[in-house]
Amino acid sequence: MEGTETMESHELGMDAGRLARVTAAIRSDVDACRYDGAVALVARHGEVVLHEGVGFAEREGERPARVDDVFFLFSVTKTFTAAAVLRCVERGQVQLTTPVAEILPEFGVLGKERITVAQLLTHTGGLPPELPFVSPDKLGDLETVARGVCGQALIARPGRVVSYSPIGAFAVLGALVQRLDGGTRPYRRILEEDLFAPLGMKNTSLGLRPDLADRLAPIVVRDRSPAIFPPEALEAINVLMSEEFEMPGGGALGTAHDLFRWAEALRRGGELDGERILSPALLELATTNQTGDEPNHIFDSMCEARGWDDFPANIGIGFFLRGEGVFPMPFGLTASADTFGGLGAGSTMFWVDPWRDLVFVCLTTGLLEDSRHFERMQRLSDLVLAAVTD
Repeated sequence: MEGTETMESHELGMDAGRLARVTAAIRSDVDACRYDGAVALVARHGEVVLHEGVGFAEREGERPARVDDVFFLFSVTKTFTAAAVLRCVERGQVQLTTPVAEILPEFGVLGKERITVAQLLTHTGGLPPELPFVSPDKLGDLETVARGVCGQALIARPGRVVSYSPIGAFAVLGALVQRLDGGTRPYRRILEEDLFAPLGMKNTSLGLRPDLADRLAPIVVRDRSPAIFPPEALEAINVLMSEEFEMPGGGALGTAHDLFRWAEALRRGGELDGERILSPALLELATTNQTGDEPNHIFDSMCEARGWDDFPANIGIGFFLRGEGVFPMPFGLTASADTFGGLGAGSTMFWVDPWRDLVFVCLTTGLLEDSRHFERMQRLSDLVLAAVTD
């Protein structure tokens, strides 16, 4: 285990003894082989109060978790792509109400003619959850995947239901950003130059940058029960990942501290260290519930298997939200209703509680089935929230 120097927690309204329960809970789970390890980071008022590696980055090789480990971020990547789209909105290049087919004419077939940018960002476009039919070695080829999605038919009328699109919708959004950019930069460079570099996220990339490879924690699925994403498919990303791998909905890599910097920029209304990536007004809209009380239908089989009732999707424009009510909630049941963040397949999470000025980042190894990931993160999040003293 390794930690970094942090500000005294009591100075920031955090109880150190209660905060220690977070790492103790992770350590207990790792010792019980529920999963392999984690890097956890907690910050209050912009100051880090906890940043520790617990357990293993790679259990088989007994490689200990370190705070500078690089993780597959999975669907946390969607928050980066959402911001890239919103920046196009702020430049006046597109509107949230613009039909996607106005920018990508090839998308406007098979009932997709009227799907808007906002509907793709809120998972209400009616796209199927399945990947388009492409060769596995092309899953990181943005142009190929986006073209495949253009050829898919709808599973629901746009705007009628919420059904999370793991890869397809955000592949189209990435292609849209690239088209609006003039097609001169690879999508990975757009994110690097427009988001990661300005925010000082030096250890984050879309695709595997060579200088990050030695610190990368491999994907290993510990809970191999039936899940939304088959374990074999997730572990195959270890082999497929390359520097050119561009998956706007799930292909980013990064460290906990970089993700903290991302969360800080969002907590501060779209600015960090003098670099503004989004306006407060658009960020406020993006972190407001756009899906009402509708459930997220990609979780139907998970909820039925676990005996859970439907619960609200609580999706903003590219972000998950806490909302109100008692139901499985990775951001913690005691988080404020305005809490927002991102969640990645069985392993990753960050959230911002704007009411408490609180950020939590948790990146783990040894992936869990999604419902178990929900429960694990809910428990850890509520432990973090229980350490707040004011």
